[in-house]
Amino acid sequence: MKIRFILLLLAPALLLASGGSGGETDIFYRAINFIIFASIMYYLLADHAKNFYKGRIAGIADQLDSIQVKVKESVTAKETAQAKVEEAKANALALVETSKKEAQLLCVKVANDTEVELKNLEKGFKEKTDIERRRMTRDVVGTVLDEMFDKDSISIDKEELVKIVMKKVA
Repeated sequence: MKIRFILLLLAPALLLASGGSGGETDIFYRAINFIIFASIMYYLLADHAKNFYKGRIAGIADQLDSIQVKVKESVTAKETAQAKVEEAKANALALVETSKKEAQLLCVKVANDTEVELKNLEKGFKEKTDIERRRMTRDVVGTVLDEMFDKDSISIDKEELVKIVMKKVA
């Protein structure tokens, strides 16, 4: 098909070509040759040029679409990140409040434990002082009794000795 079209266009060009011997101008024939040449070039290159431009337009449109998709993804990612930041801030505030409450509870617990420990220490101190007083009393009574039995200078009956011991012990 292309060959027939080319031959059809070339036939008039060959027939109308001038021999170059006259004094007349050949502008008309040159214009016809140029039109034929331009037609052939258009016929041969038009599809390729159209395909090239269509491909270029499609490539640019694809790039534009991919850029728009990336922009939408980045906007979505930004919104997600902002939501996570807000959630993290809320969690941080909740943690601060929780830690303050825990600190107060620990203070109360430590104060209560300290009071209980002080009471236990006071009770232990009282018990030890009572035990020491009893031991000292026994030691004094024992010493007095030993002195009384060792010395013959003092003579005491048993009844008086029992009364003295009872007074010392009481």
